[in-house]
Amino acid sequence: MANYNIDAKKEMTYDAIVIGSGISGGWAAKELCEKGLKTLVLERGRIVEHVVDYPTMNLDPWDSELRGGLTPEQKRKHYKAIRSGWIGTDTEHFWADDEANPYTEVKPFLWLRGHQMGGRSLLWGKQTYRWSDLDFEANAKDGHGVDWPIRYKDIEPWYTYVEKFAGISGEPLGLPQLPDSHFLPPMELNCVEKHVKTRIEKDFPGRNMIIGRCAHLTVPHNGRGQCQNRNRCSRGCPFGAYFSSNSVTLPAANATGNLTIRPHSIVQSIVYDDVKGKATGVRIIDAETNEDIVYSAKIIFCNASALGTTQILLNSTSKRFENGLGNDSGELGRNLMDHTYRVGAIGKVEGFDDKYYKGRRPNGIYIPRYWNIDEKTKSDKFLRGFGYQGGGYRGGNPANSEEFGADFKDGILKPGPWEFFITGFAECLPYHENKVTLNTEVLDKWGQPTLSIDAEFKENEKALNKQIQEDAVEMLEKAGLRDVLGFDNEHEMGNGVHEMGTARMGRDPKTSVLNGFNQVHAAKNVFVTDGACMTSSSCVNPSLTYMAITARAAHHAVSELNKLNI
Repeated sequence: MANYNIDAKKEMTYDAIVIGSGISGGWAAKELCEKGLKTLVLERGRIVEHVVDYPTMNLDPWDSELRGGLTPEQKRKHYKAIRSGWIGTDTEHFWADDEANPYTEVKPFLWLRGHQMGGRSLLWGKQTYRWSDLDFEANAKDGHGVDWPIRYKDIEPWYTYVEKFAGISGEPLGLPQLPDSHFLPPMELNCVEKHVKTRIEKDFPGRNMIIGRCAHLTVPHNGRGQCQNRNRCSRGCPFGAYFSSNSVTLPAANATGNLTIRPHSIVQSIVYDDVKGKATGVRIIDAETNEDIVYSAKIIFCNASALGTTQILLNSTSKRFENGLGNDSGELGRNLMDHTYRVGAIGKVEGFDDKYYKGRRPNGIYIPRYWNIDEKTKSDKFLRGFGYQGGGYRGGNPANSEEFGADFKDGILKPGPWEFFITGFAECLPYHENKVTLNTEVLDKWGQPTLSIDAEFKENEKALNKQIQEDAVEMLEKAGLRDVLGFDNEHEMGNGVHEMGTARMGRDPKTSVLNGFNQVHAAKNVFVTDGACMTSSSCVNPSLTYMAITARAAHHAVSELNKLNI
């Protein structure tokens, strides 16, 4: 154990409490601790110490029973999450128990959760892109949702701040719709990707193909090792090469001596004092003993993930907030968003059979948004836009072939044909009717109300998906690929694992939950900086924006605390 202080019972009062230790929670802890605040991090699950608690980080497929497949017992435990297709014995221990943590799908919704120190920062895809004013101004311009209370200029210095610490690899492009980050050296495109890039950019002016921008170190950085191209990231990286709370922000917070992490802490509610007009603490249930405990603090950061945070706020009722803390507008739980996913095209590439690549690069290509950028690219079929991720690779021969002997052994060493695919991520509009509510009929293991989720993609998202597939097929065919196949593996919301909204930022307390610094309008010592705060969804991965928003809000919180304003 790296001397994390996990004995929180001796001291019940802190300067700050952070609920959750994932991507945004880790950043909140780091910033608050480094600014001198004694900070308690409440984690729903167990402690996971960097390297020590990554049991499968070096295993090969043949080292696991069932070649990584789940046992019947594990399938029951993750009976919802297995629909994603991502859970095997190498990562099963990092995924939440669906039986102990149920939720109700009014419409199909896949809620993927990680209940341990580090949360889903141990499991995320690590694609990191800045948003632009095209995103922050979208709601105001087309009238969907409410206007963001911030613009790119407000968040830009905080993007740079978090990028310099976290380490983001990539290449500059100079596109207004995808601002460049502070980059470490980019990973390299392979030969087929370079070929496809040349063809797409020649045949489709305005469409660019680059290596993905990702939170992987390509050089040693801040005491962490560089990526070894093993592509075993979601098992936990022993080199600290990808960004996670466990390897980056929480150790930095711990180094200050101001951090206390309390695991096995089920947050029941935030305590609000009607007389003082502010929150005074957090009520938890000890997951192991069922003991009720209240911790006090001057400021509270909610970082339990978009839906986890909103569940807590809805359950935090008082005389002042009968329908949930900060819910004067009635928007708490509303405007749930995600990204569409798993729609695009795939094809075979000829002419490169004498070439291969080294390692298993944990990254792919990215084609930034090119629709509805300006008047020239405006579409009358849909609002907003999409980007593509994907890559080129060589498949192998099937392992369960009926052949045997020397010819079989020689054959399995020969790589299969080159293939290239792209899959689109499209923006989801903020619909008021896409919502979550508390379900008092279905309780969790600790007797707490669970969530009912009632959300779906609508006509605009379906129109975007149609364009994604059409464009993908056209680009790959023009690039000279053969046997090009378009696909749309229609899926429910949640599959993109980019759930956003439900406690949105806004300018008007009558139509939003948070202000421009992520403070609850009517309880300004409560901050929400995870996905719940998002006012729109863009079409790029949101985690970098969570990091920047969290750092900015923490800076503001400490400033306001020092001024005695909260």
